[in-house]
Amino acid sequence: MGILLFRAMARRRIPSLQGQFILDGGKLSGSAFHRSVVLVCRHDAKGAFGLVLTHLSGRALHAALDMDLDLPETLRDLPLARGGPVQPGALSFLVSEPAMLNPNVMPGLRLGHDPDDLMDLGRAWLPGRKVRVFAGYAGWSPGQLDEEILRESWICHPASLDLVFDAPPDGLWRQILVSRPKWQERILPDAPENLLSN
Repeated sequence: MGILLFRAMARRRIPSLQGQFILDGGKLSGSAFHRSVVLVCRHDAKGAFGLVLTHLSGRALHAALDMDLDLPETLRDLPLARGGPVQPGALSFLVSEPAMLNPNVMPGLRLGHDPDDLMDLGRAWLPGRKVRVFAGYAGWSPGQLDEEILRESWICHPASLDLVFDAPPDGLWRQILVSRPKWQERILPDAPENLLSN
């Protein structure tokens, strides 16, 4: 990319994407974000933080944690997702519940990192509470995600609690894309992963 174009892009401001999904727009093959959906949990002048919703680890929480924890039954069998390539041992969780106090991602949704807070949620379980747990996260330095959006590496899509918690993770990328208004985006799930194989 030319220096002048880069500077012009850097001057453009992207509105905060906090509380939105970003999807692989077909340009992330070979990366940790290939065919992924990421929930952007924070996006400001200091950078961005997100969690990949589509990559499960294949392990339940009780089998994945190295810590000697007496996990509450409500948490033991939760599937652990791979939240991104940064600090794969770092724990994050998303929680939603009726009449949530202090949401910090979007209405009805809170991000947490403290294992003790997660344990407290499991011990004092409320009807209607939903939790997803992640190891690792996606992170961007200041302006990095903005630049990737301007390069059209990502497709932005409104997030919803139903898609975060109830949609099958392995089908979420396809589910969202086939609902998009642009035909170029709707055909992405059926495009060959390697265009040279056509």
